[in-house]
Amino acid sequence: MIGMVQSKSSGKTPPSRAERQRATREALVMAALLTFTRDGYHRASLEGIAHEAGFSKGAVYSNFDGKAELFLAVMDYNLEKLRGQDWDPFQAPATHGVPTPDDGQADDEDAAQMVRGFGLATLEFIAIAARDFELTRKLGTRVQRMLDAYKRVAADARADDEDLPVDRVAQLMVALDQGASLLALTGVASLDGGAIRSGLRRLLDPPPADNDDASPISDVERVRRLMGDVSDEEENQE
Repeated sequence: MIGMVQSKSSGKTPPSRAERQRATREALVMAALLTFTRDGYHRASLEGIAHEAGFSKGAVYSNFDGKAELFLAVMDYNLEKLRGQDWDPFQAPATHGVPTPDDGQADDEDAAQMVRGFGLATLEFIAIAARDFELTRKLGTRVQRMLDAYKRVAADARADDEDLPVDRVAQLMVALDQGASLLALTGVASLDGGAIRSGLRRLLDPPPADNDDASPISDVERVRRLMGDVSDEEENQE
C-alpha cells in the first residue's frame, strides 16, 4: 500500500535492478572512453575511471573482470556507434553519440584529439593482447565486426566484372582505414577524410590493371625466410 502511494506521488516507477545495473555499466563505459583517450591504456586506472563515473572501484569489478574487459566494452561502444548497420564510410564522419569532454560541444580539433588519443590507447592494448591468446581472440571478434561492416559496403557496391572476392576487398578497405590512422598517429603523414574516402572508392572501382604480376614480399614472409636461412646455417654448422 505504501509502495502504491509512493509510485502515485512520484508519477513514475522506480528503475529496476537490471535498469540500474545497465545505467551503471553505461556510465562506466563512457568514463572509460574519456579516461583511456586522455591517459592512454597503461596509465588509466580502474579507480580513476570509477571516480570519473561517480562510483567506487567496486562498481567496476561488479560489471567487468578488469581493465582489459572494460577496454573491450569501450571498443564495442565505438563499433556500435561508428560501424553500425547504417554506417557509410563515404559520408563525412559525425561525432553524434560520441561523448566529448564538453558535453558534445567540442569543435573539430577536440574531436580529432579524441580520435588520436583513443587510437594511441588502442595501439597499447593491441600490443598487450597480442601476447595473450584469450585477449587476441576477443580482439579478433571486434576486428571481424569491422570487416563485416566493410564487407556489407563492398557487397552493395560490387561491380559485375569484379573478380576479387568480397572478403578480400573488405580486408583491403580495413587495411587502408587502419593504415591511414597509423600514419596519423606516428606523425609521419596525415590523410584527410576526403583522401581516405577516395581511396576506399578506388578499391571498389579500381582503374584497369597494368598486368604487372610482380608483388612485394610482405614483412611476415621476409621474417619467415630469414628464420629459414638462419636454421639452414645452423644445420650446416653442425
